[in-house]
Amino acid sequence: MSINPEKKTELIKKFERQPGDTGSPEVQIALLTERITSLTEHLRINKHDNSSRRGLLKLVGQRRRLLAYLRQKDYARFLTITEALSIRKK
Repeated sequence: MSINPEKKTELIKKFERQPGDTGSPEVQIALLTERITSLTEHLRINKHDNSSRRGLLKLVGQRRRLLAYLRQKDYARFLTITEALSIRKK
């Protein structure tokens, strides 16, 4: 499940660190979180869609790695992004 372009630009504008920033961990985590929530809703309806389930697990793992990186590099930014997106932190 992809994100529509309007929602994607809105997320980028909200979490960018400087104008035109699309590669910072905050932006990547926000985009992954949006894709994860849409895939979760899809899987609630289509319980036997195992290929989408595998994709969801890959996205969750990628987001987890980005969060671990951000936690190690800048804990304040990590706390900000987890609170803004209401992600549980470990």
